[in-house]
This record gives sequence, structure tokens and C-alpha cells, in this order.
Amino acid sequence: MIWFYLLSGLFLGWSLGANDAANIFGTAVSTRMVRFKIAALISSIFVILGATISGAGPTNTLTQLGAVNALGGSFTVALASAITVTWMTKTKLPVSTTQAIVGGILGWNWFTHSTTDYRALSQIVSTWFFSPLIAAIFAIILHRISIKIFSRIKLHLLEIDLITRIGLLLVGAFGAYSLGANNIANVMGVFVSAAPVKDLQLGSLIHISGTRQLFFLGALAISVGIYTYSRKVMLTVGNELYKLTPFSALIAVLSVSLVLFIFASHQLSVILISLGLPPIPLVPISSTQAVIGAVIGIGLAKGGKGIHYPVIGKVILGWVITPIATALLCFIMLFFVQNVFEIQVMAP
Repeated sequence: MIWFYLLSGLFLGWSLGANDAANIFGTAVSTRMVRFKIAALISSIFVILGATISGAGPTNTLTQLGAVNALGGSFTVALASAITVTWMTKTKLPVSTTQAIVGGILGWNWFTHSTTDYRALSQIVSTWFFSPLIAAIFAIILHRISIKIFSRIKLHLLEIDLITRIGLLLVGAFGAYSLGANNIANVMGVFVSAAPVKDLQLGSLIHISGTRQLFFLGALAISVGIYTYSRKVMLTVGNELYKLTPFSALIAVLSVSLVLFIFASHQLSVILISLGLPPIPLVPISSTQAVIGAVIGIGLAKGGKGIHYPVIGKVILGWVITPIATALLCFIMLFFVQNVFEIQVMAP
């Protein structure tokens, strides 16, 4: 039964891979600087590493929003989120898995009359506005700096092409790692409080916690999503919003990677605290929102012409619909799970 309950989380991981994770290499693939199969392989490897090594911070914040403490509830929240994201993906809308899982948790809180931690909610929701803004700022700054550097260094076109391809691969790997660390909370965060997987002890030296095992399984599901269903969203972000050059794609990927890293790095927060500065909240953010902010930032750095503003409006509409639709769907599904199938959705 445990594996049955985890299926919805794995489905959500697949949805994230299909919709969100591909954004790390979307601009590179759409400009044909990196082949899709290579991008998928690198994304999968580093998403798994990031999730298993550094996924705890954002997960803790998501758990504070609503501690879904029964497997029946965890299953339903994840399934409602996955259905919403899959539906949006089929309509070619690059939506946020973060918004979907937040909507699902709020739906569970609403159904079970559990208290919502509005401090955690405000931290998460604020990133929906700040992450694309920060990505846009990074993109503008990095674009201007790179233009000045390359104007002083005379390189052959073939040399520039080689540097760009290598840069896209390296920055993409960094971004995939940060994505795994940041977004694994969306996939398996709702299962952590229910603790369905026991700790694993291998000999006297190796100890693998149940949470880390969950993260690994979720990351595998993300990888499958990248391989099987990510091309459509790649083309939406990479071509329909703003036509990117290969070098602009590199700037976009680096900007997104930095944003994901900032909101997932516990070490960075510790450094800021030691300097007497406020820590950056460790919250799951949307790679989709970040990449769209980065692409818009590049467009603005080039004068603002060529940005397809109707596409922006369509994407923003998806961002508004996603959490609301997931919350309502989750509430309805919880009613049937509890009253029709008589499965416990909240621990006493």
C-alpha cells in the first residue's frame, strides 16, 4: 500500500520533469546549441544529485505551510497537483509545480480544518513575484557585462560558438542541481510528515534516511518526465516568448540557475546570518517563472522589441488558475477519498 500511495508523488515528479525541469535546458535546446538527449541526460543526473544532497531546506518550509500527516492525504494532495500540472502542460502552458502543490496543501488544510502557517505562505507566494524579477535583473546585468567583455576580446565565430556550447552544458548542470535541491520539495514534501519510508542502515557506516530515499525516488520520476514529455514546453519558453540567440540562451540559463541556487542554499543563508544580514528563505520556487523572467530580462536589455506580450499574458493566466484549480480539485478529491473509499486523510 505504501508504494500505491507514493504513485501520486511519482506522477507529480513526472509532471514536474515534463513542465518545469526542462526549462533549465529549454533555451539551449530551442536554439539548437544542445541536443535534447544530451540535455535530458545531464538534467537527470544533476537533478538527482541536487535532490538527494540539498533538498531538505525548501521541504521544511513547505511542511510548515501544512503538515499533511496521513498517507491518504499526501496521496490526494500530490495527485490533485499532478493532474492540474498535466492538464496545463497539455495546453502548452508553462505553469508552476510550486503553485500547484501549494494549492493542494491549502485544499488539504481547508478540508481538514488545519491551521495554515501564513508566514510560510507569504514567504512562498512572495517568490512568485520576486523570482522572475530577480532572474530578469540577473539577465540584464549579465548580458551587459558579457557584451563589454566580448567587445574587448576578439574571438573567431567558431571560438564563440564553442564557448557558448560548453557554457550552456556547464551552467545547465549547475541549474539542474539547483532545481533538484529546490523543487524536490514540490514532489515529495507532502509525504515527509507521513514518513512512509523507514530509514535504511547498510552496515555500520552507511545510514540513509527515509526522507533522502523519498527524494531519490522523486528525482527519478522527474528524470522520466524530462525524457518523455518536455519538448513542448521547451519550445514555448524558448521560442514563443522571445527569440533567443545561442549566447542569450546561455545568459538566460545562468540567470535561472542563480535564482534557484539562492533559494535552495542553506550555506548561503548561514553566510548572510554571520554577516548580520537577513537570511534568504529556503522555499521551493518555480523554474518556469524564473526562466520567463530571465527571457524577458534579455528582451529588455536588447531594447524591449520582439517580446511577445500576449504569450506573457497567457502564461500569467496559467499562474493564477493553477493554485486555485488545485485547491478546489484537492478538496473535492479528499471528500471522495475519505467518505467513499474510507481512507484516512488526516492522522488523529
